[in-house]
Amino acid sequence: MKKAQVNVPDSPYIKPIVVLLLIAAGWILHSMGRLWIAASSKIYPLILDAWSPENSQHIADPYSTSHFLHGIVFFWLFFALRRRLSAGARLIIGLVIEIGWEILENSPIIIERYRSATASLGYTGDTVLNSISDIVFCIMGYYVARRIGWRASVGLFVIIEVLMALAYRDNLTLNIIMLIAPSDAIRIWQMGAQ
Repeated sequence: MKKAQVNVPDSPYIKPIVVLLLIAAGWILHSMGRLWIAASSKIYPLILDAWSPENSQHIADPYSTSHFLHGIVFFWLFFALRRRLSAGARLIIGLVIEIGWEILENSPIIIERYRSATASLGYTGDTVLNSISDIVFCIMGYYVARRIGWRASVGLFVIIEVLMALAYRDNLTLNIIMLIAPSDAIRIWQMGAQ
């Protein structure tokens, strides 16, 4: 007797769907008033200064790691669906959530929330380039988690969070806390890094 297949095979339509979702995300963000690239008209591959006005304007920045971690979380969050949905279909679900977050994150209400409740006083939102790059980092995190297993995923998650806290006094966990239940103590500690 054959064993039941554990993973559903991917559809050949997954890659075109991912591309269409990225195009749609870019179009929606631009229609919301987001600039395609930084106002300086320059494109940098990496900005390491989290407090710079260039942060969230180029291809990658310290917060790209948070989006990478989103991908790890999505892979394991939807792993229980592996008998019904392929890895690619589960990626699409995570991608729709990630795109929804990018759109929400760049809405006036969340931009103002970042400015008033976190140490990101000068945050003005992401460029379309940065948002699309963040979504790609999410995809990369998803595929890394798929390759390395859950123990290594947890270890990598913790290492990235600790390194971000040490280097920037911010990380995905602190970001979530500060958006949901802002803490003056955390904000004061974070502002010591500026």
